[in-house]
Amino acid sequence: MRPVRLALLLALAGTTFAAAAQDHPPAAAPAAERPATAFPYTPGLDVNAMDRKADPCVDFYQYACGGWIKNNPIPADQARWSVYGKLALDNRRYLWGILEDLSKRQDGRNANQQKIGDYFGACMDEKAIDARGAAPLKPYFDAIAQLHSNRDLPRVLARLQLALADPGLFFGFSSSQDFADSSRVIAFAFAGGLGLPDRDSYLKTDAKSKEIRAKYVTHIANTFKLLGDAPAQAQRNAARVMQMETALAQASLSSVDKRDPYKLFHKVDVKGLQALTPAFDWHAYLDELGEGNLTTFNVTEPAFFKALGKMWKTSDVDATRTYLRWHVARNMSPLLASNFDNEHFDFFSKTLRGVQQQQPRWKRCVALVDHQLGEALGQEFVSRAFSPELKEKALHMTRQIEDAMKRDIDELDWMSAETKQQAQKKLAAIVNKIGYPDKWRDYGAYVVKPGDFAGNVERGNEFEARRQLAKIGKPLDRTEWGMTPPTVNAYFDPQMNDINFPAGVLQPPLFDPKMDDAPNYGNTGGTIGHELTHAFDDEGRQFDANGNLKDWWTKKDAKAFEERAQCVVDQYAKYTVVDDIKINSKLTLGEDVADLGGLILGWMAWQTEMASMPQKAQPQPLRDGLTPEQRFFVGYAQWACENDRPENLRVSAMTDPHSPGRYRVNGLMVNMPQFQQAFQCKAGQPMVKEKRCRVW
Repeated sequence: MRPVRLALLLALAGTTFAAAAQDHPPAAAPAAERPATAFPYTPGLDVNAMDRKADPCVDFYQYACGGWIKNNPIPADQARWSVYGKLALDNRRYLWGILEDLSKRQDGRNANQQKIGDYFGACMDEKAIDARGAAPLKPYFDAIAQLHSNRDLPRVLARLQLALADPGLFFGFSSSQDFADSSRVIAFAFAGGLGLPDRDSYLKTDAKSKEIRAKYVTHIANTFKLLGDAPAQAQRNAARVMQMETALAQASLSSVDKRDPYKLFHKVDVKGLQALTPAFDWHAYLDELGEGNLTTFNVTEPAFFKALGKMWKTSDVDATRTYLRWHVARNMSPLLASNFDNEHFDFFSKTLRGVQQQQPRWKRCVALVDHQLGEALGQEFVSRAFSPELKEKALHMTRQIEDAMKRDIDELDWMSAETKQQAQKKLAAIVNKIGYPDKWRDYGAYVVKPGDFAGNVERGNEFEARRQLAKIGKPLDRTEWGMTPPTVNAYFDPQMNDINFPAGVLQPPLFDPKMDDAPNYGNTGGTIGHELTHAFDDEGRQFDANGNLKDWWTKKDAKAFEERAQCVVDQYAKYTVVDDIKINSKLTLGEDVADLGGLILGWMAWQTEMASMPQKAQPQPLRDGLTPEQRFFVGYAQWACENDRPENLRVSAMTDPHSPGRYRVNGLMVNMPQFQQAFQCKAGQPMVKEKRCRVW
């Protein structure tokens, strides 16, 4: 599912701000701490990342990634470290060089270059940020102080949400496609109101969860003390906030429930919306947003809004002011002086995720430019780092993967002809977006001022919030992307019915034009197949070819799918994430199904590529001591090489729909007879499973 837009600082939870790095690192700084003028090359299959002493039939992940795991400890400023993370850092260093140059230049910059250069320069000016202290909070705290009763809340809340883009402020409000008619964009009101990562953070009763909650309350109190509250009052305020957030958590859907789009689809009119929260004047709220004429809304979690309405009715205005002060301070702490920034880091990064030190400022500033001006920065990235030839190679592989999926659907023995016809119709309608958008975003209405870091962030939040709201009632723009071009990631959007591969992820070692085909089809081919399979996973399969939430399955076929998916659920539920915490395999089901389907499709496409070139169909000599088939599987596995902190794993076990890298490799190989043949694995070995799972 494509998520509704998240808050800026939640999106950057692992990249909080501090006065840490020098503006201009000295020449002797390590390479990773200097701007890059060219991409460092890492091969798509790296033999140094392997552990040849390991038996691939016992632990293939160790065999493929053991060397990488040993030689790549987690950097002190990271919660985890991975091949994806390293490529993201390489991309970020490259962008750093672009932004540093543009921030120093005054002449010869176009409008977008001025914006991204001045934004970066203001973000890097630590002295000016420290000199302002907590001053950026003042206009918001002044507005909160004007709350004389909860009847005043709607207009104040609307102004805060526009400036801070934070669903932590009780709830989120934006636009998205109508689940029933994907061609329409309607208003969405969605649950929020929490400071901890997930509702289960408030509800779990194990000792570690209780410890985290106690430290969270201490952090809230510390923040109130930074705001000037007396220690005893700060403690009372923190307890009040925790009480309110816990009540909202109790009324929120679980992460697993949120994977069911039917549980998030509740269309109402204005009267229906008002009935959920009688004490909250939605007309006043919408007027303040400039959206007073809206008539149709999707309320993702009605029970949450009823609980919120009850809270507003029964709590006093002082509680509301306290709650808002906390969430505004939480949101803006990374934009303030180092005392706020460091306190925020100590809890949200160090305590929650085990990160040992703040990221240098350049990393966080590049990430912020990418987040708020991503397509302006993306134009600079693409012009330097993504050629038409590279785009065509990626498209060629994508078409082969789609052809493989078409054959795969035709050959399924568990699906009826009727459902196959609908599946093929959906597959044929999928749009491939490779590299960058056909139409670049217009940032003309976004004012960026030199030396005004917090103001630039706030104006960026409001620019994006209003851009999203302006979509309501307008024709859907199917050319829009949900990721920026430099992003090292990819996604499938079930309502747009498209797969999206930014230029940032089509770089070595993930996509390596210098490498032989086998590892590329294992790695990038498997990833393309993964995103394509999302169209038919437990969630994506519920949307039709037009992106509408519609049941196009026969009952018999739906049952057959669920039986095959249950095999995957049962398999992954046995894997341990950390300590005694197992994978929540109902949460990870979509990704696990997509991993397996993607690898199968990548294999099928590679076989087609080999057959299309007779010279490749001949027996190939060993390369690095590996057959082509072995190189395919090692190439696949090495994208998932990673190290992770135990604190971060605990959070991920609650919130991340992806399984840990080890199981995204070994969990597939046990289901792949092609793997077992390539490495001559025998029955009874750990990488051979008697009852194999296969959905697609």
